[in-house]
Amino acid sequence: MADPHSDRPIHLDTDDARGGATTHVTRYVLAASLVLVIVAFIAIYYIY
Repeated sequence: MADPHSDRPIHLDTDDARGGATTHVTRYVLAASLVLVIVAFIAIYYIY
C-alpha cells in the first residue's frame, strides 16, 4: 500500500493499474449477446 504522506508520484504499468491483462473477449461476448437478444425478440414477435 502506498504511503499517503509521500510526495513521490506512484507509477504503475498498464496491467497493474487495471488489475489484470485485457484479453479482448468482451467484444465477442457483447456481439454474441446482441445477436441472441435480437433473435429472441424476433422469435417472440412471431410467436405472439
